[in-house]
Amino acid sequence: MTARAAGPLRDDIDWYVRLVTLVSRACVSIFTRVRTEGEFGHIPADGPLILAANHCSNADAAILQGWLVPRVGRRIHWLGKKEILEWPILGRLARGVSIHPIDRGARDVNAFRTALRILEEGHVLLIFPEGTRSPTGEMRDGKEGLATLALRGEATIVPLGIAESHRLWPKGGPPRWGARVRLVVGAPFRLADVLPPDLDRRSAKAAATDEVMRRIAALLPPEQRGRWG
Repeated sequence: MTARAAGPLRDDIDWYVRLVTLVSRACVSIFTRVRTEGEFGHIPADGPLILAANHCSNADAAILQGWLVPRVGRRIHWLGKKEILEWPILGRLARGVSIHPIDRGARDVNAFRTALRILEEGHVLLIFPEGTRSPTGEMRDGKEGLATLALRGEATIVPLGIAESHRLWPKGGPPRWGARVRLVVGAPFRLADVLPPDLDRRSAKAAATDEVMRRIAALLPPEQRGRWG
């Protein structure tokens, strides 16, 4: 069976999104306290927006759902692995919070089109540029999909740093008590304002990807910044 896109593209936060947000926050709070820092007040209230975060824990999605959604004030659209949306019950729940399927093992043209449509219609899209979780907490190289979307969709980008979440729930391991997680929001920017205007398409994508990753890394502790340290 092929997973379908998660319902209509909406910008509102309905009762179901609020409920999932409360449950996510409650579940994470059992194990840790999340501290928020940064440019929350500068997140755009309208227009196409890409939220770009590092990814090193099973808990990252719940942290973002619980602490970011209330501050953004807009529905967040996510790209999630298609297997989740193919499950009978979990798939329906995932579609309710606007998770859209992506085939991580292939070049998924349909997922790219959905993501581009989200931005063209002026919604919010959350992306983990690394594509998968880091097993050590250290940032990995970003994939160029985010840069392609931002360049074509002319979206504003807000970098997000999730610090120490790999100590809370590491890849391949169980949740742990005692970690202190920070969610840090960086300053919004547009690629058109920071990239040289004379770059060819390939160079622009590479430069844009590096710019996004550097800005995310700047929000993290030195040991998590990888080659952007």
